[in-house]
Amino acid sequence: MCKTLILGAKQHKVARMSPAQNAKSIVQDHYAALANATPDTVAEVLGVRMAPDGIWRGVHPFNTQTGPAAAADVFWAPFLRSFSSVQRREDIFFAAQNSIHDKTFVWTCSMGHLMGLFDAPFLGIPATQKIAMLRYAEFNRVEEGRIVETAFFCDILHMMAQAGVRPFAHQTAAHLVQPGPRTHDGVLLQAHDPAEGAKTLHLINRMIGSIDAANTAPKSLTPREEMQENWHDDMLWWGPEGIGATYTIERYIAQHQQPFRKGMANRAFNGHLCRMAEGQYGAFFGWPNLTLTNNNGFMGLPPCQTRVDMRVVDVYRREGDKLAENWVFIDMLHFLKMQGVDVLADLKG
Repeated sequence: MCKTLILGAKQHKVARMSPAQNAKSIVQDHYAALANATPDTVAEVLGVRMAPDGIWRGVHPFNTQTGPAAAADVFWAPFLRSFSSVQRREDIFFAAQNSIHDKTFVWTCSMGHLMGLFDAPFLGIPATQKIAMLRYAEFNRVEEGRIVETAFFCDILHMMAQAGVRPFAHQTAAHLVQPGPRTHDGVLLQAHDPAEGAKTLHLINRMIGSIDAANTAPKSLTPREEMQENWHDDMLWWGPEGIGATYTIERYIAQHQQPFRKGMANRAFNGHLCRMAEGQYGAFFGWPNLTLTNNNGFMGLPPCQTRVDMRVVDVYRREGDKLAENWVFIDMLHFLKMQGVDVLADLKG
């Protein structure tokens, strides 16, 4: 009798779990299983929770795949052959309903590093036999208990730099192994007040609107005035390798915003596939977010009149009524390849 009552209580608890909390549970179980996967078993492990026709999007050269076997073949199996003793060092994790497009869909966002011993070459990057950390941000859409859509962004140029390979030695900001939130509270395993998530989402939307307004009428506000509407003065911008990380509004303007706006022209915003927030954390990604032209040179590249895409992830931490930290991932290898710069082919000679 007691056992029956206990089981009934557990079932009742599961039944009352919100879609976001259910998605968190599924994705965390997915990550726990991946922690024990090998190159030979990873396709099977992915298939336990990923739908057979699930869409998996990865940065170049992985790109868009269908189903767990394809995702394993292009990324996970080669990665696990090259890196041993892999740990997921998760700094941010949350879930929420998508605020755009299919608004009933629930996504999770995970960000941190995949850390391991770099024991064999990966994508032509020479192995170091030392610890290496692959920056990642991953979004998973969960529907009816399965992962039906994944977007996996990782910073390959950042990992190359750890191996001593730096195609962009003159990046404007700093190369760092980037930490998680200053507040150390980014892994939201429990549900958070929806009102706090709404504040974060509103602020992100307002910030996007400010950028659009500045692009339309760039002389209406100074860059500093534009930034101060939505950002703390001591904001941290953890950008991708090739641009780098920067600190404070002033240095962000000097080390990223100004070079970007000077170099890139004819920016077209394509929208996001997911934009969401929970608690003080929010994020979005697009495929691609932007299409633009490198009119005046950017990241040390010469001007190029070819229209190119930027696939971008932004993850944010809100503090009070302004944004405090921003982790940014850009599919740099794709962006560069569209301009005729094939970093991986150059590695292989």
